[in-house]
Amino acid sequence: MRTIAIAGTFDSKGAEYQYIKGLVEELGLRAYTIHTGVFEPMFEPDVSNGEVAAAAGYNLEEIAAKKDRSLAMEALAKGMETIVPKLYADGMFDGILSLGGSGGTSLATAAMRALPIGVPKLMVSTMASGDVERYVGTSDIIMMPSIVDVAGLNKISKMIFKNAVLAMAGMVSCGDKLKNDTTEQKPLIAATMFGVTTPCIEQAKAYLEEKGYEVMVFHATGTGGKTMEALIDAGFFAGVLDLTTTEYCDEVVGGILAAGPDRCGAAIRQKVPQVVSVGACDMVNFGEMDSVPEQFRGRNLYKHNPAVTLMRTTVEENVEIAHRLAEKWNGARRKMVLLLPKKGVSMIDAEGQPFDGPEERKTLFETLKKEIRNDNVEIVELDNNINDEHFALTAAKTLLELMADQ
Repeated sequence: MRTIAIAGTFDSKGAEYQYIKGLVEELGLRAYTIHTGVFEPMFEPDVSNGEVAAAAGYNLEEIAAKKDRSLAMEALAKGMETIVPKLYADGMFDGILSLGGSGGTSLATAAMRALPIGVPKLMVSTMASGDVERYVGTSDIIMMPSIVDVAGLNKISKMIFKNAVLAMAGMVSCGDKLKNDTTEQKPLIAATMFGVTTPCIEQAKAYLEEKGYEVMVFHATGTGGKTMEALIDAGFFAGVLDLTTTEYCDEVVGGILAAGPDRCGAAIRQKVPQVVSVGACDMVNFGEMDSVPEQFRGRNLYKHNPAVTLMRTTVEENVEIAHRLAEKWNGARRKMVLLLPKKGVSMIDAEGQPFDGPEERKTLFETLKKEIRNDNVEIVELDNNINDEHFALTAAKTLLELMADQ
């Protein structure tokens, strides 16, 4: 029997969850209930809150006695993140559904993010109509606005809850009704691209696809980099063509498209063959021109489009960007190749273009060559712009060689 995990605070929102449970069972599916509240539930769950807390090494009774809501939330969130993937691996459920406000959403989505991509995950939340990055992360969680607060059963909430159950029921029970994908499953390669490195990636992608690979391109906009890292860690890729590492510019300088300090870490952790470069490391990203912070107003700014303003990185910033990248790549435990394009790292870092910066490029390259002290990292300088055909094809061919060696 197909099973839907229902996770939530069965103490404070017991009536709502009982209603959800009844709908699931009315559809002929099994409801597998996980209690994430601190106090006694209104109905007996399959997994108690004590079991959830214990999964993260906490004693729930001790936490309840302290009456520290923050500590309780932390313990239960960590417990959910630990126990739910194990329950799924044991075949206890096929998809997971939850509902709640900010606290309940934080608890449930911590568990959902820990599940593999493709497992149905649906969160009915009061937070769903705003910025949900903190809840979704790089996962495939479906966020459904609750419209009204999750605080009782009424005409509106029942309508929303019913739709949520029907959506989840469809995801867990209708998969077998679709035809299996019979197309050839080709090995996957991850590639990073920005608007100003598009010609490079398109040429490399075409070459790799001719050789029998499927290339999945990630837009290096912060979320794109994070998503790629998560999928590399999940084992999706045979190789990585990480030629656009611009997200470290935003990480260092304070732009709006940073991907966090773990960027460039997954391929090294998983020992995936990779060719890397410094594509678009000539720029930091902001929104509209008026959104550029006051301290940067006198810098070399370029209006990429009405919603995006680019700022040229300085010599000093390139030292720090190179330092961060070298720090990551020094961890390589298998051979990788770093390609440095001597005639420019982007479409607008080229002779006659607004970000042409020979001194900035020289500083970036020299700092990388000085600080990378790992024999597994081969550094190759090419007398090209990153978007030149020779550079793109060299990157693609080098990656194929690295994968063949593996």
